[in-house]
Amino acid sequence: MIIDIPNGEKISIKYLVFDYNGTIAYDGIVISDFIERVSKLNNVEIYVTTADTYGTVREQLKESNISLSIISKENGSKDKEGLVKSLGPENVMAFGNGSNDRLMLKVARIGVCIIGGEGASVKALVESDFVVNSLDEALMLLEDPKRLIAGLRE
Repeated sequence: MIIDIPNGEKISIKYLVFDYNGTIAYDGIVISDFIERVSKLNNVEIYVTTADTYGTVREQLKESNISLSIISKENGSKDKEGLVKSLGPENVMAFGNGSNDRLMLKVARIGVCIIGGEGASVKALVESDFVVNSLDEALMLLEDPKRLIAGLRE
């Protein structure tokens, strides 16, 4: 995914990293059309990172091509940051809502805080480049990357 900013900058996103609970799932269950919508995105790899509080993530994602990263409950923020760094943060767009998402949102080239039904941590909000009200709005940014331009241009 290439985002062509009017100031001449081109951002190349190769990886999308999503937090699980509160971002793409509620109470351990994936929001209904998430897998279908992200499977239609071209030229990006999708990752989900979670401590798997409800123990459901493997079952929920088993029919998808989404890569899964289970993090520790004690050091989750650093684990998520480490995943983004291992992928090359300049090529990552990350999505989250919790305090343990703040570091990955900060280091990713584009960090998106999704408020959603559970709300969002102020720490996650402060470290983000974008804030949206729902997963649907976040997916709309991906489906038409030109929607990102206004928020990224200086």
